[in-house]
Amino acid sequence: MKSKKYYFKFSMDLLLFVLSLLILFGPMLSLALWSVAEQWYWPNLLPQKVGFSYWAQALGLKMSFAIGAVSIVPAFLRSIAIAVVTVVISMSIAIPAGYALAKFKVPFASLLLLLFLMPNAFPQQPIFVNLLSIFTKWGLAGTVTGVILVHVLVGLVYGIWITSSTFKAIPNHLIEAARSVGADSRTAFLKITLPLAAPGLLASSVFVFITSLDEFTGTFFIGLPFVNTLPLTLYSASGTNMQFASVIGVLLLIPSIIFMSLVQKLLKAEYVGGMG
Repeated sequence: MKSKKYYFKFSMDLLLFVLSLLILFGPMLSLALWSVAEQWYWPNLLPQKVGFSYWAQALGLKMSFAIGAVSIVPAFLRSIAIAVVTVVISMSIAIPAGYALAKFKVPFASLLLLLFLMPNAFPQQPIFVNLLSIFTKWGLAGTVTGVILVHVLVGLVYGIWITSSTFKAIPNHLIEAARSVGADSRTAFLKITLPLAAPGLLASSVFVFITSLDEFTGTFFIGLPFVNTLPLTLYSASGTNMQFASVIGVLLLIPSIIFMSLVQKLLKAEYVGGMG
């Protein structure tokens, strides 16, 4: 016969499991409900009327000024385009820099890695306020180019750190074996190092993409009023139209969930361990 201690432990485990589900999925469930709630008044626990009017309006399938929402398609496409360009530029810098930091004796390598971490290690508002004055002098404020440069600055921390850890996790004896049978440095990199590093590099690219897609602070200070992205649209709608803001929130959440699931499959433990 099972003891009371067993049932108590089982009950506590079940309670913790339920609480974990509520903490993790509760906000997402609320977001999904608000995105289809056409009428939802207190004290009702569920919407009185559900529909896809806000989705249709946000996706540009219909136009109605009555529900106070606009098409977000231009902002969404702009956010995707900026994120893609940010990934290309960031990884073009991160791959050679990460390889050099991992495989060569670079002076002050730890300091260089710390410098790439700086934009995320401190409050971003003072950094972007100072950048705004500089970008204004250079004619980059309020331009897509300026926003992309800011996104690259923020995304490089994931590009450099994960890429460096990925290359560091690849054993040197594999490269030396290729060199011993006649492969030059370029061939060894393209045939041995790069294929082995591909999962980590892809994971790094995903992190940069998600960071760019969700970036608000830098876009707000550098891009406004001429560059409007999906996070800025979400911010402007969140105080006036909960349903419309929830639709945008779901659209931002979908690629993050998909890509993070991909990262979970690709990012190996030794890559993460190398980040220390």
